[in-house]
Amino acid sequence: MASADSLPDPTLDLETVRDRFEQSRDFTVSIEEEFAIVDPVSLELVDRFEDLRAAALEDDVLADSVKGELIASEIEIRSGESASFEDLIGRQEDRRLRLFTLAREKGVALAALGTHPWANYLDQRIIDTPHYQRLQRELRWVAQRNNTWSVHLHMGIRGADRAISVCDHLRGLLPLLLAASANSPFLDGRDTGLHSVRTEIFTRVFPRCGIPDAFGTWDAYARFVDQLRRTGSIVESTQIWWSIRPHHAFGTVEVRICDAQSRGGESFGLTALIAACIAQSALDYDDGGLQSPQPDREIEENLWRAIRYGVTGRMIDFSEGKEIETKRAIERLVDWTEPARDALGLDVPAIESNGAERLRAAVAEGATIREAYAASIEDTAMTYVPERVVG
Repeated sequence: MASADSLPDPTLDLETVRDRFEQSRDFTVSIEEEFAIVDPVSLELVDRFEDLRAAALEDDVLADSVKGELIASEIEIRSGESASFEDLIGRQEDRRLRLFTLAREKGVALAALGTHPWANYLDQRIIDTPHYQRLQRELRWVAQRNNTWSVHLHMGIRGADRAISVCDHLRGLLPLLLAASANSPFLDGRDTGLHSVRTEIFTRVFPRCGIPDAFGTWDAYARFVDQLRRTGSIVESTQIWWSIRPHHAFGTVEVRICDAQSRGGESFGLTALIAACIAQSALDYDDGGLQSPQPDREIEENLWRAIRYGVTGRMIDFSEGKEIETKRAIERLVDWTEPARDALGLDVPAIESNGAERLRAAVAEGATIREAYAASIEDTAMTYVPERVVG
């Protein structure tokens, strides 16, 4: 049960939140990218968030962009609301440059995988904020175990019922987005055999996590959330950690299913695809052509396939009652979003592989897991920021 040891969260005033969605600006976007903070020599996680945060406060841009995420060996940068995806790229590239420069000056490196390949979760310290200290008290082992990193995309959707319908529809697309992003095959110094062990750690054990039910209307959604509040299950709206959710503070639809991306360009390509899926769902809703929400049991079946096989496997096309190659299913997804991509200028590259495949290929060619991780960190440094920063 959540403890009421703070002032009431204004984002649990659901009438105000409804109004926020009614006034939201369509198709604004923002991105949140999470990084592990590691020692550049040992590659071990290091508790340096507070040091980086203190230094970031001296930078007018980073002061509002750098955030903590549970453990002291993790840091997040946020683009902030952007009018277009082109604007988002420019804003986030600037923030990346500033953060990676700062990290280098402080003698640490930044890694972008869904998990650390061998770090012991028991060694990680949860940061000292009221929110995360509450989580530690309430969730205990579940909070401590969550040493994971991801990338999130927010998109403004005007209209409360419309936002819920978009979330309902996108539930069925989440397995494909996860398969494309899967970048966490290693844990505890071993190959797990999965493409996204991060998904098993986070979405399978946290409460109010994973893929939610379809709600149909804002009123149905609000009744459920209010019941959680009244019964003491939550004291903040952000204690709802679903893989897709209406974000109460921003009036956005937020997709949270994806692993962190080791390459900066792939992070933008993936989030452009997510943005296209959200926008196309809203356009289909406006035209009366949005499909009915997919049943939970069907989504769960494909979610497991994404976790286990990434883009190398097959999904089930339940409408036709047969399997389809995951890569082909993603191609269909991209084709479906063409109107939204054209309208919003979204460039979505072909997805032929994911980070998990690259890591495994390196090991198959003779690298150790440590060497594969080291190469990934170097790849991250070279693709998230200009070469002059890390050379």
